Amino acid sequence: MSATLRLAEQLISRPSVTPADEGCMDILMERLRPLGFDCEVIESGPSDFRVRNLWARRRHTATGRPDAAAKTLAFAGHTDVVPTGPLDQWRSNPFVPTHRDGKLYGRGASDMKTSLAAMVVAVEEFLAAQPDTALDIAFLLTSDEEGPAVDGTVVVCEALRQRGETPDFCIVGEPTSVERTGDMIKNGRRGTMSGKLTVKGVQGHIAYPHLAKNPIHLVAPALAELIAVRWDAGNAFFPPTTWQVSNIHGGTGASNVIPGHVVIDFNFRFSTESTPEGLQERLEAVLQGHALDYELAWTVGGLPFLTTPGTLVAAVQQAIRAETGLETQLSTTGGTSDGRFIAQICPQVIEFGPPNATIHKIDEHLAVADIEPLKNIYRRVLENLGAELSV
Repeated sequence: MSATLRLAEQLISRPSVTPADEGCMDILMERLRPLGFDCEVIESGPSDFRVRNLWARRRHTATGRPDAAAKTLAFAGHTDVVPTGPLDQWRSNPFVPTHRDGKLYGRGASDMKTSLAAMVVAVEEFLAAQPDTALDIAFLLTSDEEGPAVDGTVVVCEALRQRGETPDFCIVGEPTSVERTGDMIKNGRRGTMSGKLTVKGVQGHIAYPHLAKNPIHLVAPALAELIAVRWDAGNAFFPPTTWQVSNIHGGTGASNVIPGHVVIDFNFRFSTESTPEGLQERLEAVLQGHALDYELAWTVGGLPFLTTPGTLVAAVQQAIRAETGLETQLSTTGGTSDGRFIAQICPQVIEFGPPNATIHKIDEHLAVADIEPLKNIYRRVLENLGAELSV
């Protein structure tokens, strides 16, 4: 059994359903401290929803280089996992790592405890070969990525920003690959913004509509117009911004009552071509154009970020090519990740991890054959960045 697989199994064995860490970070700190990492645990959140975060950093030992010239690569990820769902539907205990048909089964196998294990072992191997590297290395870990994400990475990023200890490069270990480890990396993500729209009418008897105002009827033309809006055209890295309704709630439950209000939940997934403020203004202009009596509450879940091809992207592409022979695809598709927070303090952020076909599913698993290549790619990235800094 490889060191990476052994460590991944240790982590999977901990039932760290969000926001619990269940000792995962302790396991990782036991590996990092002997390598020279200073480990800082940052806790946040209410007592009944306590989140554990870790900022661990190893500063370079190369002589003759001022600290101002040092560059830091941070590996980022989360120790928490989503709930298992019905246990009787799993073929094996989700928190007992199990092997079947060349696959490792367990909650977190893909998302993302194997990535964490691969990162740590990659750093161990890299430092064993290059203990005097000019590269600073850090880990930014949280137990609040799969939950509300308000007491996790965003808290650490703000603390780092305030004390001027921000990384130059970051790899987030999210499962980004499709068929084989390395076939896709995320060099950005779309922003997400949700709205809760309440349109007011006048409740009344359905047989006397002239004595009432049906808010569902009133808002319907506005919805039709919003559905047809082209918010932007996207760009070379992002598809066009989309707007989607997720829920409509109206009525008393009775079939003979015109409702007094209707509540509509919607979401924007937006590119770097749009801003939250611009999208809000355009949407409200449509509502006002239909003379609606409404209330609207906005929630910006994350801003879009983009890392254009440069030092980090090239280092990852070269590492993947050398290890697998694949020409990786750059992508900004999918949902949000903690990369949206890290990108606010770090100029180059990419997400890269194993295949994601079974994440959040019953019987989550990962091909064992994908594990060592993942670790080797992380190590090769360290080698590539370290070599560039030593020039």
